[in-house]
Parts: sequence; C-alpha cells; structure tokens
Amino acid sequence: MVNNNLILRNCRMINGEMVDLAIENGLITAIAPNFPRLAVPELDIKGKLVSPPFVESHIHLDSALTAGEPRFNESGTLFEGIQIWGERKQTLSLDDVKIRALKTLQMLAAQGVLFVRTQGDVSEPSLTALQALLEVREEVKDWMKVQVVAFPQDGIYGGRENDLLLEKAVAMGADAVGGIPHYEMTRELGVRSVERIFELAQKYDKLIDIHCDEIDDEQSRFLEVVAAAAVQTGWGAKVTASHTTAFGSYNNAYAYKLMGLLSRSHINFIANPLINITLQGRTDTYPKRRGITRVKELWQQGLNVSLGQDCIQDPWYSLGTGNMLDVAFMAIHVCQMTGMAEIDACYDMVTVRGAKTLQVEAEYGLAVGKPASLIVLDAESRYDAIRRRPTVLYVISRGKLLAQTEPPVTKWQP
Repeated sequence: MVNNNLILRNCRMINGEMVDLAIENGLITAIAPNFPRLAVPELDIKGKLVSPPFVESHIHLDSALTAGEPRFNESGTLFEGIQIWGERKQTLSLDDVKIRALKTLQMLAAQGVLFVRTQGDVSEPSLTALQALLEVREEVKDWMKVQVVAFPQDGIYGGRENDLLLEKAVAMGADAVGGIPHYEMTRELGVRSVERIFELAQKYDKLIDIHCDEIDDEQSRFLEVVAAAAVQTGWGAKVTASHTTAFGSYNNAYAYKLMGLLSRSHINFIANPLINITLQGRTDTYPKRRGITRVKELWQQGLNVSLGQDCIQDPWYSLGTGNMLDVAFMAIHVCQMTGMAEIDACYDMVTVRGAKTLQVEAEYGLAVGKPASLIVLDAESRYDAIRRRPTVLYVISRGKLLAQTEPPVTKWQP
C-alpha cells in the first residue's frame, strides 16, 4: 500500500472517540464518524488506538549498537562509558556511523517513532560522527524527521580546538547547539560554556539542547545558569535541558526557589529514565537515589517534559530496543506517576510533549491539514498501551504505510 490517498476506518482516538480518518496527498483531510465511501484504498483499524507517532527526544545515534566495542562498561558508570567511547570513536568512519544510525532509525520507526533528536559528538577534529548523521538525516527525510545536535562530548573547553570544532559543526548544518557544562574542567568554564552555547545559537539561529547536571553532585547547579540565560535572551522554548539528574539531589529549599526561575524561563526538559536509573547513584550505598530529575514536579508546575532513550546498546547502556513505551513505563515507576492523569502524561511525554521539545508542532499531530504521520497500536487507550506495551500494528508516515507488524498469537495446548 503506497498510495498517499487512504481512508482509515473505525479509529479509536486518544480521547476515546471513534472516527474515520481520510488522507489525501499525504495530508489529513478529514476526521469524522462514518466518512463517506470513496474510490480510494481503505484500512479497517478495528477500534484500535490511533495516535500521533512517538518522538525520540534524546538519543546518541553515533554510538548506538557499539556495546562491547572495545569492551563492556563493567562499572556501569557514566565516566567509564565516556572513557570507552573515547577509545571507540578513534576508529569511526562515515560508513560505520551511517550503517549503525540507519539500522537504529529503522528499529525506531518500526515501533512508531517518526521524530528523532540525536546527539552527534563533535569533539574529534574529523567531525566524522556529525557528518555521518547529517547525511543520514538527508537520506531518511522522506519518512522520518531527524534533528542533529552538535554535542561536544569532551567539553567545549576540554581541548584546545573544541570550541572551534563546535562552531564548525553548527555552521555545517546541525539543528541545535549542545554542551556538557558539568564535565568542563572547572565551574567557571562550565558557566562560560553555557554562555558560548547561547552565543552560537543566536548567531546561527539554532535550537539549544544541553546535557545539564547529569551527575549525582548536589552542588552541580548549571540548570540555574541555563534558565537564567534563557530568560535574559528570550530564547525560552528553543532551549532544552537534558538529564538534569542533580536536580533530584538538591535540597528542597533550593529546588523550590529554582522552580520559580524555571517557570519564568519556559525551557524544556528531557529525562531519560532507562539510562538515568542505571547510571546514577553508582557511588551510593543505601539508601540509593533514584538518579532522575524531578519529572513529576516539573510536570505539575506546567513545564514541558519529554522522555528519551539516550542510549541503545552502547558504552553507557548495553540494553535497549527502541520501544518508547518501555521508556514511559520506566518513568511511571521511577517517578511514581501511577495516577491515571500521570500515566496519560507519561504517554504524552513520548508523543506531543516531545514534539514541543523539538519545536515541530506545526507538522505533528492528528488534525485536518497536518501531515498524515500516525501510528496504530494494538491497544484501547494510553493507559492500556503503557501497561501492556503492545505491538505497533501500522506506522504511516506522511500518508504512506511505512511498516506493518503482526501481533504475536498465543495458542493454548490443553
């Protein structure tokens, strides 16, 4: 089924409404009960859940599928992961990165992900990882939206040329400027790195996505620096603070004060519950910290929070399948968001809230006039989808059926 004109019958929408959905020339042209019969292909959804596609807000495609190369991360720490990746990236080639990135994107797409923001390490003079991801972005543009962040894994001031490499990467066409202030050699350099990120973003009109306070140290407080810069520049919604795991270790008096600044800033947050719960708290005995930012409290404050996988089979996380429902499922547990409204919110964090983080709302969502990018899950509601993590039956990208998966069948043998 390759025709861009299609009618989906008996669709169960997120709000529970049963409708038909008409697609013409890759756009949604009607959403209504009992849509008239037309001389175009039809697909009976049989009351299954029709949803906007999943959004992968934070992943490292350049390191994906490298677990065990050159060795596995036995300590499970962030810093051993960085060390292993520092060795592995010495052997990167364009084909190496592109093959693994494309394979990972296909894995994601088969499970309903059609929007991806990937980090690309720009700490090596060759900028091989970034160039490969820019090429992959172009190659998949007909069926997936990919954003590339220029990410200085070793710090903007961790090497003599890193600042120049970052700007070169942004000028080459990266969609966003990244950083890692808590990994800079001193706090002063960390603050300076945030200032440099905002300078580059404004100069080249780019989004910002910073690995911010991805550490258990309660004194790592670059989130306030990022938020203040967002307020001062008015960049607000274009800014994302990823991880912010130290926020979970701040004393409540400071955290309460910080929430006020965060609300003023209008920045986005990305938590990565699978990796955060794994990497953080490694130096704790008991009680062990959960190692994740204050997702529930940020959501309650009205701030935009989305979720990412961060890693799929790489030096930091040897597991991962690309299933965003696994990510939401973990968030519900780790963040203690088990109320019905909270469960729905976690689903939104891998769909509509992710689209807001990526600033792609104009091309995202189930509404007349929007591109017909959607998924059909073998489920009845957001709650049902997260509880069972069922098969994504159909993935439709801009009106074309991209992937179809049959759900498993159990046969009892009494």
